Amino acid sequence: MYCLLFPGQGTHLRDVDPNLFAEFPDQVAEADTILGYSITELCLDGDGARRLRDTRFAQPAIFFVNALLAVRAMTRHPDRYRYFAGHSLGEYNALVAAGCLDLRTALALVRDRADLMARVPGGGMAAVAGLAAVQVERTLMAAGLPQVYVANRNSDRQTVIAGERSQLGMASSVLKRSGARQVSMLNVSGPFHTPLMAAAGRAFSQALRGVHFDAGHAPVVSSVTGQRFEPTQAADLLSRQIASPVEWVRAVLTLRAAGVQTFDEVNGTTLTSLIKGIG
Repeated sequence: MYCLLFPGQGTHLRDVDPNLFAEFPDQVAEADTILGYSITELCLDGDGARRLRDTRFAQPAIFFVNALLAVRAMTRHPDRYRYFAGHSLGEYNALVAAGCLDLRTALALVRDRADLMARVPGGGMAAVAGLAAVQVERTLMAAGLPQVYVANRNSDRQTVIAGERSQLGMASSVLKRSGARQVSMLNVSGPFHTPLMAAAGRAFSQALRGVHFDAGHAPVVSSVTGQRFEPTQAADLLSRQIASPVEWVRAVLTLRAAGVQTFDEVNGTTLTSLIKGIG
């Protein structure tokens, strides 16, 4: 059984195939209307690289490119994917691919989500390699760093932390002394998936009001709970997602228990690489 995976903002955009936008002119025109700027220029022009460092532009761009790539993949293999899952931002791609949400509505939600997340000042994120998540949590607690949190449980030996920047620097030193093989700052602008984003999550719940989510033609596994995404709980799950850890290990274990044996990933191998480290 196959599952199609979608990475989140942390992966950033790879070199975008210029033919991709030409292949989907109607969707590109609609995206330009929703976003108020040219998605083609943002992703393909040299000047767009600077803007793509800004969450407000990065999230819609990553989401839209990966949505088109998913259409390509599913057109080539129309009956292959029985499950879908996405890491953080990628969950919106999974919901579109599974038929729970249309592309237009999802892009508008991603636009609003990105704007709210970008408004949270300061903070950052760092990937910790070589320590289990429970070890990372214990180390942070023992060090007395209340403004640093576990943000992504990505694999058995890779965890992402996030929080206030000065404390994040101290956390890096403490974790290295505790046995972390590497602590690498991520190129994101805020402390995503932590309680520091709670206000953004509450504000986003307003954008989700009245949005209809269909049952879809295939299950999606939630990155918030690590369990099957329930469309009737979509507004709660997606608003909580902004300030809650990404439970990627749980999601992968759920997919395996459901019978998924093969994982394909849109636009790279970030998630499939992590899956190799999940026992």
